[in-house]
Amino acid sequence: MGKIIAIANQKGGVGKTTTAINLSSALGFAGAKVLVVDMDPQGNATSGLGVTLADNDVSIYEVLIGRADAKSTIRPTNVENLDIIPGNINLSAAEVELVTEMSRETKLKKVLRGVCDEYNFVMIDCPPSLGLLTVNSLTAADSVLIPLQCEYYAMEGLGQLLNTISLIKDSLNVDLQLEGILLTMFDPRNNLSKEVQKQVEEYLAESIFDTVIPRNVRLSEAPSFGQSIIEYDIKSKGAASYIELAKEMLARLP
Repeated sequence: MGKIIAIANQKGGVGKTTTAINLSSALGFAGAKVLVVDMDPQGNATSGLGVTLADNDVSIYEVLIGRADAKSTIRPTNVENLDIIPGNINLSAAEVELVTEMSRETKLKKVLRGVCDEYNFVMIDCPPSLGLLTVNSLTAADSVLIPLQCEYYAMEGLGQLLNTISLIKDSLNVDLQLEGILLTMFDPRNNLSKEVQKQVEEYLAESIFDTVIPRNVRLSEAPSFGQSIIEYDIKSKGAASYIELAKEMLARLP
């Protein structure tokens, strides 16, 4: 059964979707079979991997509310070994519609059971909030990867997220683990980046990935072309860093 990893941070603009797209692509490039699940109503992981949805196309929204099964929504991407269950703005409605449902926190967990066996990794791109969509993602996941931006206020909200993860573990998903904290948008010329890195290493040393994602223009450009950094510019520093992160994750596998 594939390992399910939720990529989560309630703060926006920290490199969450960038990590979902490019880590998944790097793992696929390395030969692993990977499925991305786009649980963010913005649908940026979907468009960032070059997938477009017509009005009548099914997405993770239809799966969550019971109108479609997960397998029917899986779409191939241009990256070898990488598929996606797309998401779009309809997910905003799912957050409201699921409120009155029984076992509403476990909807995603149940629908992913039928597809996990076909993949080595399932990466869930969570929305930038701690609402019901993120709770569903954390309940379905084996572990959580937290992208942490190397900028001012980076630590703000991290405690709240770690507390939420602890609550989910206590009440909904006893096996949930912290996959790791990933420092993103690191600029070695910037003292602030170094200070954030120092703080995180001081308090959460055992939870940090060795790989650090640099601030890189090519990483920012790639989504506008509907491509991962592996497709867009594999020789860039951004691509090299996500390939290193993929190697680090593959080395952790039993």
